[in-house]
Amino acid sequence: MTKELAGRVALVAGATRGAGRAMAVELGRAGALVYVTGRTTRERVSEVGRATETIEETAELVTAAGGTGIAVPTDHLEPEQVKALAERIDHAQGRLDVLVNSLWGGDRLIEFDTRLWDLDLAGGLRMLRLGIDSHLITGHYALPLLIRRPGGLVVEITDGTADFNRRYRDNVCFDLAKNAPHRIAFGLAAELREHGGTAVSLTPGFLRSEEMLDHFGVTEETWRDAVAKEPHFAIAESPALIARGVRALAADPDRARWTGQSLSSGQLAKEYGFTDTDGSRPDCFGYFDEVVFGGRDATAADYR
Repeated sequence: MTKELAGRVALVAGATRGAGRAMAVELGRAGALVYVTGRTTRERVSEVGRATETIEETAELVTAAGGTGIAVPTDHLEPEQVKALAERIDHAQGRLDVLVNSLWGGDRLIEFDTRLWDLDLAGGLRMLRLGIDSHLITGHYALPLLIRRPGGLVVEITDGTADFNRRYRDNVCFDLAKNAPHRIAFGLAAELREHGGTAVSLTPGFLRSEEMLDHFGVTEETWRDAVAKEPHFAIAESPALIARGVRALAADPDRARWTGQSLSSGQLAKEYGFTDTDGSRPDCFGYFDEVVFGGRDATAADYR
């Protein structure tokens, strides 16, 4: 298998499970050395974590896939911890080639269809810390390593493309948290330009994360059983799709053409010619725009 990222150094911040884990493993499969961070370890489970997924396991999966995985327990809302992480990477590697900001953890705090004046204020503000502050703190300490050599890549992970998120996301704090990565990537594109760097925001579609599979009581092998309960789940994609998108971006010598843009896993699958694990190319946002919101007479099957 091609090791097109051999010799590259990556940091996937928020790699305990879901898309973060999949992206770290796929970068390892391409030969990269990958630092993986998160708050759930074999010794301690965070308030949003589960003992079944740890950063140590993610690092082992990266190594098993053909790369080198290094787990570093980190709370990305604690500047001193992130500073120590950057210093560790600097001391061992002297540079950083790829930064994937996949930090979140705010799902349990979302109160959909609740007005700002009725929200749990502490929960709403915590969501903003998790979805915005963590990204800015990480960039502050990691980017000095990334700009040491031209060609660095920053990927800000979010939920929904910039176009899709023009629709209100039914909770003002959630709306802000999921739009912010688009503006962070847009701003970083301008700041990295003189250093030959690229910054993008990237979203999966309807993600079949471990948490979502558990919610529907299915597994990755039986996920289609959940369609009877939630018809839109028919457009769902595995974490592998966005992971393959990040790998393609990191390996693309012409990736600067994307800088500052909002991208989706389905868009990159079409552009670079890869598929999900079942051989399909689900176009989640096309499906929602044209069928769910636009009233087109079609089904999810027409968008896979």
